[in-house]
Amino acid sequence: MQMLKGHNKIVAATYDQSLLWTVLLLLGFGLVMVYSASIAMAESDKAFGHQSTYFLVRHAIFLVVGMVAALISFQIPTKVWQRAAPMLFLIGLALLVIVLIPGLGREVNGSRRWIPLIFITLQPSELMKLFAAMYVADYTVRKAAFLQSFTKGFLPMLGVMLLVAALLLREPDFGAFAVIAAISVSILWLGGINARIFVGLLGMLVVGFVLLILSSPYRLQRIVGFMDPWADPYGKGYQLSHALIAFGRGEWLGVGLGGSVEKLLYLPEAHTDFLLAVIAEELGFMGVLVVVALFTWLVMRAFAIAKEAALYDRNFSALLAQGIGVWLGVQSFINMGVNMGLLPTKGLTLPLLSFGGSGIVANCVALAVLLRIDYENRRLAKGLPA
Repeated sequence: MQMLKGHNKIVAATYDQSLLWTVLLLLGFGLVMVYSASIAMAESDKAFGHQSTYFLVRHAIFLVVGMVAALISFQIPTKVWQRAAPMLFLIGLALLVIVLIPGLGREVNGSRRWIPLIFITLQPSELMKLFAAMYVADYTVRKAAFLQSFTKGFLPMLGVMLLVAALLLREPDFGAFAVIAAISVSILWLGGINARIFVGLLGMLVVGFVLLILSSPYRLQRIVGFMDPWADPYGKGYQLSHALIAFGRGEWLGVGLGGSVEKLLYLPEAHTDFLLAVIAEELGFMGVLVVVALFTWLVMRAFAIAKEAALYDRNFSALLAQGIGVWLGVQSFINMGVNMGLLPTKGLTLPLLSFGGSGIVANCVALAVLLRIDYENRRLAKGLPA
């Protein structure tokens, strides 16, 4: 028995338990809230067979697939991920091209973001977030000696990212573009890119975002609707106005699990983009505060793991961990900001919580890689090979 207890202590010390439990809590909580938010929609639409559990069953399947993918990903050493990063990035680019081909990509509500497979629908932009984080981390390590040079260090990466941006904006998927841009810029900055180049890049991004908004009528309408949703509550401000009503009804402790009125076909995308609004209505300010706290802890742990990896000169692992932290932090911040009326509407889900197979699987794999980085850090701390 003493040996078993000792063995358990050794096993427990080989992974970040707080990180793992935070992820499991978010996944479990997301399953409950997706079911609560989707019941009315599933029951009312014959496309879903009038089955209240339609989205619950599919989300549960996505969770199982994501966990299996995570278990497999955890077994892969980070040096293997580093070697595979360029190839994975090329695969991601190929998928972004395929999704734009008529007959291969599926168009929904004017956006072509999905590739229908036999039993599932793949959203390449979700996978591209992880592939981009790996590629930029690998590039930054390989080109460390040239990061102070505009032509040798920055320009090649700029060309690659502009290609990704062009493909994403053709779908269009402005939200995914914003997240990938944040991942790439943060990794380059943390990797030691020249400060003047970095400031110039930020300026280019700001100008680019403004031009994209001004050149696209539907994006401009979203900005107008965001500025004053009550000016057109049945048109441009419809989603935001109903999200704000949900937050208002929730007050401090909410109306109770399952008691949301807004999910009764008033609030569009209640189980995906606006899941936080349903959480706010049913569980109140305290429910939202718990979600924010869990994501904050997740991001903090990602940067702590990155710092530990840097101490062992594992630069790729450190940059990748930071990239994953930025990805989850920025995407959750944007989604929460949209739900609360702090940011214009974007087609971004809440990581680990919202309904969506590709997003759940990509999140699970990314966090498994983060756990692997931590696992290797702990082995090195014990004098064992990573």
